[in-house]
Amino acid sequence: MSLNDTLKNLRANGIDEAKRAERLQELNDLRVNLLGKKGPITKALRGMKDVPAEERPEIGTLANNVKNDIQAAIEEKMTELNQKLVAKKLEEETIDVTLPATKQTQGTKHILNQTIEDIEQFFIGLGYEVASGYEVEEDHYNFERLNIPKDHPARDMQDTFYLSDELLMRTQTSAQEGRDMEAHDFSKGPLKMISPGVVYRRDDDDATHSHQFHQIEGLVVDKNISMADLKGTLDALCRHVFGADREIRFRPSYFPFTEPSVEVDVSCFNCGGEGCRICKYTGWIEVLGAGLTHPNVLTMSGIDPNEYSAMAFGLGPERFAMLKYGINDIRDFYLNDVRFLEQFKGVN
Repeated sequence: MSLNDTLKNLRANGIDEAKRAERLQELNDLRVNLLGKKGPITKALRGMKDVPAEERPEIGTLANNVKNDIQAAIEEKMTELNQKLVAKKLEEETIDVTLPATKQTQGTKHILNQTIEDIEQFFIGLGYEVASGYEVEEDHYNFERLNIPKDHPARDMQDTFYLSDELLMRTQTSAQEGRDMEAHDFSKGPLKMISPGVVYRRDDDDATHSHQFHQIEGLVVDKNISMADLKGTLDALCRHVFGADREIRFRPSYFPFTEPSVEVDVSCFNCGGEGCRICKYTGWIEVLGAGLTHPNVLTMSGIDPNEYSAMAFGLGPERFAMLKYGINDIRDFYLNDVRFLEQFKGVN
């Protein structure tokens, strides 16, 4: 019988013996007897010296395959026998203390927290400080210091919950900007800050509106701040969040605390600007508002607008997350439905 046939017979016999084994000890003995150094496969390979040189690679490959196939058959049978042993023990024992404990489901950070922290880390990398501010705020900082006096019509768009004539639930985290401008020592360098947090407005809850939501406001005060600085910063932010191939555009707008003011659009990350349902077939998606800080805002904070200029921007983490992950209803963020939340485990 040729060496080739000998190895094939050993494989067939070994697999057959493994399948017929009834005890683990039989399988262990089979492994030692067939695959050990003194086994028949090793002995058969000693005849390699009589095999023509051009056939030796083929025989060597066959020998390795025979060993692997027998080993696989033994392991498969071992798994089967072990499962039978466990099943038998479960039938015989009331409590099997050797089984693994019940797996504890591990939660994850809320997708809004992940989004906010990702944006915070981006701006920290640019040298910004993070200032959370107060949710219960003074009318003075929430409105008047942002160039929105008591009779200004812009207040109608930010109707909120008042605790007294002068205390309210803040409508925007921009309220922190006035406090930071007052406290900052400009002799030590520019002011660069973002203010993330919850804000409140009297609004009807629906798929895109909520009476409470999150904002991240940003402010930079320095000499010679321009629209170029603003666009470069927001371009880098949108590329970081929505993809490196995104572009942004500015559209003229109006905010009482910035002049000039712009709405910022990002090129649609779904269609690449070609036009689709998500971007309403325009190729662009509105993501935030921004502008150069109004001179009145600087003056009220004791900053000379002839010497310093500033840029400001505000974005909604809910909107960023909804656009990035295709979420259709803002209320899903607040319902604590684990089926919804577990989709975003470690996405950032």
